Amino acid sequence: MVTLRGCLVAAAASLAPIGTVVQAPVGPPLLVSRPVRPLQGSLVVVAVRPPAGDSVVAVTGDLAGEPLHFEPVAVEWHAVGAVPLDASDSVLGRVIIARAGGATDTMVAVLRVTRRSAPRERLRVAPELVQAPDSLAERIRLERELVDDLRRRSHDTPRLWREPFMRPRPSAVKSVFGVSRRFNGVVRSRHFGVDFAGRPGAPVRAANRGIVVFEGDLYYSGRTLFIDHGAGLVTGYFHLSQALVAPSDTVARGQVIGHVGSSGRVTGPHLHWFAAYGAITVDPFSLVTLDLERVLTPARADRAPEAR
Repeated sequence: MVTLRGCLVAAAASLAPIGTVVQAPVGPPLLVSRPVRPLQGSLVVVAVRPPAGDSVVAVTGDLAGEPLHFEPVAVEWHAVGAVPLDASDSVLGRVIIARAGGATDTMVAVLRVTRRSAPRERLRVAPELVQAPDSLAERIRLERELVDDLRRRSHDTPRLWREPFMRPRPSAVKSVFGVSRRFNGVVRSRHFGVDFAGRPGAPVRAANRGIVVFEGDLYYSGRTLFIDHGAGLVTGYFHLSQALVAPSDTVARGQVIGHVGSSGRVTGPHLHWFAAYGAITVDPFSLVTLDLERVLTPARADRAPEAR
C-alpha cells in the first residue's frame, strides 16, 4: 500500500497485494479519483484506465467500506464512491481488475481527504423538540433500522439515472450540510442534509430518475420519501405536507413528487434534502456536480502524478 500525492493514482505493480496479484500483460492500469482531494461527506468518481489492448472483462472494488459499481466509460471504467463525514485525513480504496482467462490485479491506495469546515447554528426551541420521550425509543429504533436497510439495498439496484442530478427546489438554502447544531445552548447534532426554503404546498421535484422505496411518516422527518437511484445512491425528501408518489413507482428527473410542509420535528415549513451512498451520508450538493461520463485519466501513464 502506498500513500499518494493528493489523489488515488497508482500502478498495480507498485502496490502491496491483497490476495493474488497477476501483473497486467501490457503494462499497469491507472487508478484515479475526481475530485483529486474530496471533502469529508462528499461523493467521488473513481476511474480505472487499463492499458490499450488489455482484456479487462470486469472491475469491482470498495471505498471506505462501501462497494464500488464500475461501468465502462470510453477507455475507462468508472464508479461513484463516498467519503464519510467523520473521515480523518484519508480513506482506503481497493480495486480488483478481472481479465479474460481469469487473471486479476488488485490495486490498493489511500485517498487523501480535505476537512470540511463546520459552521455552527444556534437554535432556541421548545424542550420537547430537543429530546424525544423515552416512550418513543422503540419506534425511533425501528425507523432507523428501516432506513438503514433501504440504504444497504441500494447497492443491489442497477444505475437508473443517466442525466445529471438536479436540486429538488430552486429556492434559497436555509441550512447547509455538516452544520453543527446547538439547541438551547447544547451541541446536539450535525445537520445531515440541505434545507430549502418553501411555502407550504410548494412543489418538490425528484433529483433524478429512480424508484420510490419508501413513503410514509417517520418521527423525526415527518412525511418522508426515499428514492433509490441505483448503484448505491439514495435521496430523501423530508417534512413534506403531501407525497404524490408511492413505493415501487418509477419517477423521472424533475417530476413533482410532493409538496413542502412542516411535518415531523421541525419549527417551520421547509424541505430537507438528504443523500446517501449506501451507509455513508453525503452532502446532497455533491450529487449536482457528479459527472460519471467524463474521462479522467491522462492520455499517457508518464503524465500521472508520481506515487511516493
